[in-house]
Amino acid sequence: MTLAYRMLSNGRLLDLPATLPVLDPATEKEIARVPDCTAELLDATVQAARSAFPGWRDTPYAQRAERLLALAARIKAHADELALLITQEQGRPLPMAKAEVSTTVHWLRGTAQLVLPMTERIDAQGVRWTTRRVPLGVVAAIAPWNFPLTLAAMKLGPALLAGNTLILKPSPFTPLATLRLGELAADLFPPGVLNVLTGGDALGPMITAHPGIAKVGFTGSTATGRRVMASAAPTLKHLTLELGGNDAAVVLPDADPVKTARRLFMGAFLNSGQVCIAAKRIYVHESIYDRFATAFAEAARATRMGPGTEEGVTIGPIQNRQQYERVKSLIEDCRASGHRFLAGGDIPAGPGYFIPPTVLDNPPEDSRIVQEEPFGPVVPLLRYASVDEAVQRANATEYGLGALVWSNDVEAARAVAARLEAGTVWINALHLLDPQVPFAGRKQSGLGVENGVEGLLAYTAVQTLVG
Repeated sequence: MTLAYRMLSNGRLLDLPATLPVLDPATEKEIARVPDCTAELLDATVQAARSAFPGWRDTPYAQRAERLLALAARIKAHADELALLITQEQGRPLPMAKAEVSTTVHWLRGTAQLVLPMTERIDAQGVRWTTRRVPLGVVAAIAPWNFPLTLAAMKLGPALLAGNTLILKPSPFTPLATLRLGELAADLFPPGVLNVLTGGDALGPMITAHPGIAKVGFTGSTATGRRVMASAAPTLKHLTLELGGNDAAVVLPDADPVKTARRLFMGAFLNSGQVCIAAKRIYVHESIYDRFATAFAEAARATRMGPGTEEGVTIGPIQNRQQYERVKSLIEDCRASGHRFLAGGDIPAGPGYFIPPTVLDNPPEDSRIVQEEPFGPVVPLLRYASVDEAVQRANATEYGLGALVWSNDVEAARAVAARLEAGTVWINALHLLDPQVPFAGRKQSGLGVENGVEGLLAYTAVQTLVG
C-alpha cells in the first residue's frame, strides 16, 4: 500500500488526479504517489503568491524571522518522521538522514538571525540618500534529490526572510519530506506566502519560464543550470545557481597518510558520493601515496553497504536509476581503459541501486573518471610530485565549487588553498558550512551566492530613496 501526499498552494493542501510514483532506491519499489502539478495550477499558485506578496513584504522583518523560527521548531518536533521519509526516498542511512533534519533546523535558525543592511548619507547640499534592500516578489526554489530538505531550506529561509513569497519545487525523485514540510508549515504563514508544488520533467521548465516569477534559486547539475539560465533569460529573472563540482583534495607530503586517508574517506563517500562538494579527485604526494592508498582502500572494503534502515550501514544506494546507470558507465569505462581498481568495481546483482565504494589507482589525468564529476561512490587517487603540479592539475577543470587541503603545517596548507580556484577551500576539515557564512562556486560551478548576508542580499533588489 502506498500513501498519498498533498501539495501546498495558497494555504490549501491539494490532491490532483494525475500522480507520479516515488521509488525506494534500496528496493526499486513504489512507496508513494505524489501530485503532478499542471500548468493551470502553477498559474494559480503564482497568482496567489503575487497577491500575498504585498502583505508579506510589509510584515515587520522581526515577525518574518519569527515565522522561520516557528518552522524550525515544527520540523524539529517531527524530526524522526522526516528522517525516515528521507531514508525511504533518498536511500541515505537513517542516522545521516536524522543529521540532515538537524541541519535543516540549524539552517533556518541561523538564517533568521541575518539582518539586511541599510545605508544613509547626507551630502553637502543636505540631500539625504537612503539605500535599502527590498524583496523581489515571487521566488521559485528548485531543490535537488541528494539533500532534499537542507538544500530547500538554504533557499526557503532567505527568500521568506527578505519578504518574498515562495514556490518550492522538490525533485520528483525525493518529494516526500518536502511535501510533509509543506503540510507542517501550512498554518505558519499567510496563504500564498509558502507554496510547495511537485511535478515531473515539465514542471521545472514551466517555473523557470513563468513571467510571474521574479527569481529562481536552483541547485543541480551544471548542464541543467545552463538550461535554467536560458529559460530565465527572456524575462531577465534573477538567478542563483549552485551547480556541479569536481572537487579536488590535495594531500601535502607532511600529512599523516593513514589518518588523512581515513578522514578523507567520508569526505569522498558520504551519501554514496552524491554530494556536490565531495572530494572527487584526491591528489596525494608521491612520498606518501602508497601508504595513503592502502589505508583508503582498506576503509572502502570495510564499509558496510545496504538499505539505509539497516543498523550499521554507512553507504546506501544511488538515489535513482539514471544516476546509477551513469556511475556504472564510468566504472565500465575504467575497466575498459585498463585502470587499476584498489577497491570495489563489481556491481552486486539484485534489487536496489547499489554500487560499492570504488577506488582507482592513479588513472591518467585525461581519463573520464578524473575529468567528469561522477556524483557517486567512485574516486580516483592521483599521484603528484610537486605542489605546483598538484595545484595546476587541481585547477585544470571547468568546475570551481570546493576543494580540500591536508597538511600538518596549517600555514603551508593555507598558502596552497589560496591558489586553488574554488569558492570554498577546507583545510584539514570536511565540508564545514554555516548559514551565516557565504557559499559560492566559481567557473561553471555556479552563479551568485548562498548563505550569509551575501546570500540574503541575492533575494533582494537595491532601492535608493533620495530626499
